[in-house]
Amino acid sequence: MSFPEIKKQLGFGCMRLPLLENGDVNYEEFTKMVDTFIEAGFNYFDTAHGYLSGKSEIALRECLTSRHAREEYLLADKLSHNFFETEADIRPFFESQLEICGVDYFDFYLMHAQNSRYFEKYKACNAYEVAYELKKEGKIRHLGMSFHDTAAVLDQILTEKPFMEFVQIQLNYLDMEDAGVQSRLCYEVCRKHGKPVIIMEPVKGGRLVKLPEEAQAVLNGLNQDLSNASYAIRYAASFEGVSMVLSGMSDMAQMNDNLSYMKDFKPLTKEEYEAVAKVSDILRRQDMIACTACRYCEDGCPKKIAIPDLFTCLNDVHTHTGNPKEAYKAFTDGKGKASDCIGCGKCERVCPQKLRIRTHLKEVAKVFD
Repeated sequence: MSFPEIKKQLGFGCMRLPLLENGDVNYEEFTKMVDTFIEAGFNYFDTAHGYLSGKSEIALRECLTSRHAREEYLLADKLSHNFFETEADIRPFFESQLEICGVDYFDFYLMHAQNSRYFEKYKACNAYEVAYELKKEGKIRHLGMSFHDTAAVLDQILTEKPFMEFVQIQLNYLDMEDAGVQSRLCYEVCRKHGKPVIIMEPVKGGRLVKLPEEAQAVLNGLNQDLSNASYAIRYAASFEGVSMVLSGMSDMAQMNDNLSYMKDFKPLTKEEYEAVAKVSDILRRQDMIACTACRYCEDGCPKKIAIPDLFTCLNDVHTHTGNPKEAYKAFTDGKGKASDCIGCGKCERVCPQKLRIRTHLKEVAKVFD
């Protein structure tokens, strides 16, 4: 690992937290998870102002930073494009994040979800330079970015902004050769520029946990007492130059499972590599929507459509899992149906996976509406 202060290779991604029925964070459960994570020797927590509509940063203050000594944890936060319009907006926004999180500095700070379009906005607002000044002032320990675009765009950014210390990319065994995500090519650009890598979406929003029967049989054939998530997260952590693999954990069961195999991390064996390659082949043959449930699309939907949940319903139809018709009724209760989509395109402009969301919603509507 390239950052000695990172104790272990598993990070706590705080975009998906334990929630109460009313949608608020379950502080009691989250506090237990935070304490368990730290007691097991892990220390990296990742958030952003937009996660859970602002509730993630507050939850970290209530359950982590107000309860643990500053040296016990590393906190990562982000500058997101939708929270500033001019250079003058950036520093006040950053200071508000420090206050909300209850800290005097961030250990890691990221230019959030960089792609070709957002990069132009960040450049026009001198965002990278403002953040670099904050680093020189000691309010940021390590400055980097999270990235969702082609390897060519990543190469351009790292060439223009060589003071970036690390890059957070999407990488999992299903996306390695994906033409849209370009995980392998982006990883290779990071290595070319000598940048440590932090990995997000190692289980692709849960898609590599909930497997169709044929794929599940492959992993069961390994005859090991390990979860599906263990193969995906260990796969991501096995690459040279990877400092951290983030996992969004929504309950103690997921937490304990992750800790069980990452406390004393061992890379995948040859047999395990062959198994996940077979699983990847099976998944690519299926007509699945490659949604990771980040919910960026849902936040701006004028019809309040629970887009990721409806995509899960359609995927469950293809894999013959769950009860998709009943789930669809629940996800549309008090919210928009797939057929309510007005085609405004706001969702597609923010989708990190570059999904044809409007087209997929029409496919969902044909099945369920």
